[in-house]
Amino acid sequence: MDRAPASVPAADLANALRALAMDAVQAANSGHPGMPMGMAEIAVALWGRHLRHNPANPGWANRDRFMLSNGHGSMLLYALLHLTGYDLPMAELRRFRQLHSKTPGHPEYGCAPGVETTTGPLGQGIANAVGMAIAEKLLAAEFNQPGFEIVDHHTYAFMGDGCMMEGVSHEACALAGTLGLGKLIAIYDDNSISIDSEKGHIRQWYTDDVKKRFEGYGWQVIANVDGHDVAAVDRAIRKAKRERTRPTLICAKTVIAKGAPHKANTGAAHGAPLGEAEVAATRAAIGWPHAAFEIPQGVYDGWNARRRGAAAERKWNKLFSAYEREHGSLAAELRRRMKGDLPGDFTARAAALLSEFEAKGETLATRRASQLVLEALKPALPELVGGSADLAGSNLTMVKASKVVGRDNGGNYLFYGVREFGMCALMNGLALHGG
Repeated sequence: MDRAPASVPAADLANALRALAMDAVQAANSGHPGMPMGMAEIAVALWGRHLRHNPANPGWANRDRFMLSNGHGSMLLYALLHLTGYDLPMAELRRFRQLHSKTPGHPEYGCAPGVETTTGPLGQGIANAVGMAIAEKLLAAEFNQPGFEIVDHHTYAFMGDGCMMEGVSHEACALAGTLGLGKLIAIYDDNSISIDSEKGHIRQWYTDDVKKRFEGYGWQVIANVDGHDVAAVDRAIRKAKRERTRPTLICAKTVIAKGAPHKANTGAAHGAPLGEAEVAATRAAIGWPHAAFEIPQGVYDGWNARRRGAAAERKWNKLFSAYEREHGSLAAELRRRMKGDLPGDFTARAAALLSEFEAKGETLATRRASQLVLEALKPALPELVGGSADLAGSNLTMVKASKVVGRDNGGNYLFYGVREFGMCALMNGLALHGG
């Protein structure tokens, strides 16, 4: 993805995010300004220099996926979507956390274009991201051909201390390492602050060695990155993208509510408005003289990703057209799946299956009945991915057409291990990815 215009200082791009976050939370008199203000430079590096997406077509099949696992910082995502050119007008940012707005307090799938999944329950977003990365891996294994990397995109996630503490992050990230999901990149907002904490006091209840933990999972870990240095974050993301056999965790040290003179690096900035006086003081401190919800045209121009996104999609469409000429049946199948359409003969096959079962009138254990249905569904619905949390022999989820997903191959059946919570969250990601 091409960079944002170099003529716009990175500080201005980051401060636009800070201003929109603190203004929207202040207007709603509710919300979480600290994380968006603390991750602003990280967002500049990722969204301005790496994320491949097209705001004019949020559903482009080969876009990178982005998950805000620390979903309480939703104003960061809404500001990014607005500034980069999605159909999310400033009026919706002004209606942050209001009933029926497109900008609820935590991102909700289906409300605003560009929101890939619902987040807020901490750890869910990173687990969804693992599912999306698995989907990319499986589709690439099935559809890519020599000279045609049709399925080729990254999955990114922002996550915080709360995501790290939630058990679901352990379940999902351990499996991600086992499967070698090299196109999964997570950025950890390491600010050592939560609601019950003040400066550094999070260590009263959270002392994990995150680097060793994720290295133990089999991840590449890029530690001690200055989260307020756009160039440093950019370098870390570039290194992460070069690693193709392991997922990557970038540990970025940040200051919550960066720029706020009195509330930066305090728990008070986590989940409450800064207050009118602190908002004004922040404007002065960061050199942002503009009124609330006012963005200079030059900053809009610097953030706008529509031209770059359209060019990226055109390039992919050209490749896909050539792929379609060479591999017509594969192209047609991928189109069908990404649209979410059922196979043309699926209704007839399902009706025949029901008639067959009714005619037999067998009395069966529910797990055996489920297995018989899966035996028929899997060949009829090739996109169906199954799995089990260490109970395949008991719940009878494996069938003749099952192909186990491994580190170096695709397939349609996942051995999740004893990771039931992670399994459910991963499946949500698989489904949301499409295909």
